[in-house]
Amino acid sequence: MGEAGEAWEGEGSSAGGVTPAGSPMPEAGLEAGPEAEVVKLLPFLAPGARADLQAAAVRHVLALTGSGPGRMLLAGQVALLRALVELAAAPVPAPARDAARALVNLAADPGLHELLLAAEPGMPARLLGLALDPQWPWAEEAAAVLANLSREPAPCAALMAVLAAAEPGLERLVRALCTPGYNGHAPLHYLGPVLSNLSQRPAARSFLLDPDRCVVQQLLPLTQYPDSSVRRGGVVGTLRNCCFEHRHHEWLLGPEVDILPYLLLPLAGPEEFPEEEMERLPVDLQYLPPDKQREPDPHIRKMLIEAIMLLTATAPGRQQVRDQGAYLILRELHSWEPEPAVRVTCEKLIQVLIGDEPEHGMENLLEVQVPEDVEQQLQQLDRQEQEQCEQEQQEQERELAPEPQAEGTAPT
Repeated sequence: MGEAGEAWEGEGSSAGGVTPAGSPMPEAGLEAGPEAEVVKLLPFLAPGARADLQAAAVRHVLALTGSGPGRMLLAGQVALLRALVELAAAPVPAPARDAARALVNLAADPGLHELLLAAEPGMPARLLGLALDPQWPWAEEAAAVLANLSREPAPCAALMAVLAAAEPGLERLVRALCTPGYNGHAPLHYLGPVLSNLSQRPAARSFLLDPDRCVVQQLLPLTQYPDSSVRRGGVVGTLRNCCFEHRHHEWLLGPEVDILPYLLLPLAGPEEFPEEEMERLPVDLQYLPPDKQREPDPHIRKMLIEAIMLLTATAPGRQQVRDQGAYLILRELHSWEPEPAVRVTCEKLIQVLIGDEPEHGMENLLEVQVPEDVEQQLQQLDRQEQEQCEQEQQEQERELAPEPQAEGTAPT
């Protein structure tokens, strides 16, 4: 569910310990008896431990989370995981930041989510409180743990339950994401992926698409957020997930929300159009400056195209997307697009816009029942397209790779 996990690398090496002067510490390596060695760290992680010893112990744990075997070792230590959660929420001088970073790395492994929640069922609630605390200095790390955890269905459901119980939980999360300077110590970019993951659940989409709340309208400007692709991608992923709800397409495309220009603008470049084509475009996409840049992240470009594709699921939606000149932006994007996978997605949307309308009874593309044999054929075609895209990508990388120089030849 959602994006690939984020990870922080620990300070120091997992093969050796950091020992404060005059304070013997067990090494936390993965040599003989690793479980016993990890258990020896527990007294140093306790709330009453000396600050320097506690910090050194947490650095050991953080270093271990940088490898798969280290994460598996720690995931089986229930008491240690609980101690990490407690330290992640502890005030100075506790090493809360490193404890939270260790949790980020553990949560980056989907196979450990069940173990983490079993060890500390209250983890989502604790971390959510930290992430949304305007004064907490390590709120970004707490949000990153939640972003990793909520990629999988079970932890995502647990987080959604916490938000539902803490009314107005989801509203507060959106406010923190959309309010500049909400937390003066942390940028909270990772609340974007958290919201994107949550929006895969019907209850979250119902909240986001409530016309009386005007939540979607708050998110739209962030499709152009310049300072973080993490936040931008999270918001675009959220909007794409909302576009699965075809009953709301008329509202999303209408004047109350007017979502299409916000999806098209990041895909638009500096190209000039003839006057008659320019007049077909929404005002925000007309006469763009010569230095206008497209969205630099290919994954986000692909999600933007997918969101527009979803908006074309119904006949009225297709007509509205056509009427606002989407084809013109997509045509130029296709000519420019360097990534094969994004270009294929763009081609599919262009075909929907310029192709014939489906026959009667099949106008809603999201509700069409595809026969099993046809679905298998389509899946096969998708796999072939994916293989072709990967092959093109490899060819591009080979073309860009520097040619090897003969031995003794000076570079020019």
